Amino acid sequence: MKLEKITLYPLKMPLVSHFETSFGRIYERECVLVKIESEGLVGWGECVADRDPGYSYETTGTVLHILKEFVLPLLAGQDVADPADFQRRVAKIRGHHLAKAGVEMAIWDLLGQRQGKSLRELFGGVREQVEVGVSIGLQDTTADLLKVVEKYVADGYQRVKLKIKPGRDVSEAAAVRRAYPSLKLQVDANSAYSLQTAAALRPLDDLNLLLIEQPLYEDDIWDHRLFQKQIKTPVCLDESIISPRHARYAIEMEACRVINIKPGRVGGLSQALQIHEMCRAINMPVWCGGMLETNIGRASNLALASLPGFTLPGDISASARYYRQDVTLETFTLDPNSTITVPTGPGLGVTVDEARVKEFTFGEVVIPNSCG
Repeated sequence: MKLEKITLYPLKMPLVSHFETSFGRIYERECVLVKIESEGLVGWGECVADRDPGYSYETTGTVLHILKEFVLPLLAGQDVADPADFQRRVAKIRGHHLAKAGVEMAIWDLLGQRQGKSLRELFGGVREQVEVGVSIGLQDTTADLLKVVEKYVADGYQRVKLKIKPGRDVSEAAAVRRAYPSLKLQVDANSAYSLQTAAALRPLDDLNLLLIEQPLYEDDIWDHRLFQKQIKTPVCLDESIISPRHARYAIEMEACRVINIKPGRVGGLSQALQIHEMCRAINMPVWCGGMLETNIGRASNLALASLPGFTLPGDISASARYYRQDVTLETFTLDPNSTITVPTGPGLGVTVDEARVKEFTFGEVVIPNSCG
């Protein structure tokens, strides 16, 4: 596939309501869309970096810099066969997984369109509908939290994830559990605790949670091993798993019992597929995490979560969860059984509304020498 023209669109999109985690509250979300034109086809990808270096050291600013100066000059005007070829070409660029993943998604989209296959078909997915849940940020009060949970349960979500941080953890999770004794419930700390302060989380064992996600430092695996020995609830790693190699470390160290697979975090869908196969071989549950994606990233996540090893509900959610207006002509809605239907069209299976993209963009970068 000759990559004839590559355009980057940094977007700023207002959220339906604020979203707060242990590292801050946001009212709008930034991301970078990647558009690749190739032999009469157009592929789209989404880089999930945000404005601030909270979840990751990568930001929309660093992504634009790394893509423009280092990644895309290796690709522009070149014949890139497939995602594996892309990974070989960028292997000497260390880190910057979110940036690389956005480009790789667009290449997958092109590959699917060329072959007339959906991403689900390319991946070997087995589900036409994917079980999903909703992620709920920190609220001002416990009463507010219960109101938000009530809304999403009424909408049909059968799994809820609560963001937690020190002082806003056990009591709030317990309040939700009392209100919803049979709800599939899990919590996510986004690295807000140390091994010492995480002792405060042990009462969560009494709440019948699906898992506790990333309680300790974002670059830690060893202390998670120690913490998992101290608690019955499965520990799930997110930020710590930045590659298939790190997934292997965590598995061999018994640092967790579940892995959250985010393609952006690990450098692309191809790397996510490797982690899925690794975990499936040992029957370790995995699920697809969310990064407040637009419908472009949402379509990609649904295809990934259709694979057989994704046995826990993903943080994918319906289109209306985060944005009143999205950037595709399609809208993803919640099915009555707390699932979302996986796209069946070629590639990502969505049609990008470029007028809407330009409405939200705060810049447009066409890579030099990419029109040859």
